[in-house]
Amino acid sequence: MKVAVLNIKGEETGREISLDKSIFGIEPNEHAVYLDVKNYLANQRQGNAKTKEKGEVTGSTRKIKKQKGTGTARAGSIKSPVFRGGGTIFGPQPRDYGFKLNKKVKKLARKSVLSSRAKEKAIQILEDFNFETPKTKDFISLLNSLSVSDKKSLLLVSSNNKNVFLSSRNLKKAHVTTVDEVNTYDLINAERLIICEGTLEQLKERFN
Repeated sequence: MKVAVLNIKGEETGREISLDKSIFGIEPNEHAVYLDVKNYLANQRQGNAKTKEKGEVTGSTRKIKKQKGTGTARAGSIKSPVFRGGGTIFGPQPRDYGFKLNKKVKKLARKSVLSSRAKEKAIQILEDFNFETPKTKDFISLLNSLSVSDKKSLLLVSSNNKNVFLSSRNLKKAHVTTVDEVNTYDLINAERLIICEGTLEQLKERFN
């Protein structure tokens, strides 16, 4: 599949580039995508909900009344869960919601989404560029030139494009990331995927 290479003004450069079939032309595996997105979202959870059990509540451990002869149920410490202010029975404890996912499944998930985006013609190839200084205005101009200002977009760049990162931070619908940091959730969440020309080789090395 060949895609035209655009410049930052949104104009065709007259060059076309072939997308690697092993990355952009596979049969999408929906289950792998589901697992990778689930893994990403699980890792975002803090899991820091915590309630105090009987042994952690502040209070006396003295037996509050005699065992027999009161006509009511026997009771021990005031910290008992049956009393107000006592411990919580089986309450939530800090935990890690993450789970292990094999690297091959993650790679398959990412390639599946990239292939889907290619099939939907939602990928644009942009010639390598950089900004001299971080300016949100310049990044907005880029999005307008590519006709994606009203869409959720993901720009894949090389790791040395610091000014591009900084220029996009204030924009809600635009996200910039590198090949090493891109995840399946970001790829799915984006309506339009913009890939810098020099990044394609990094994708090939990363996912093959």
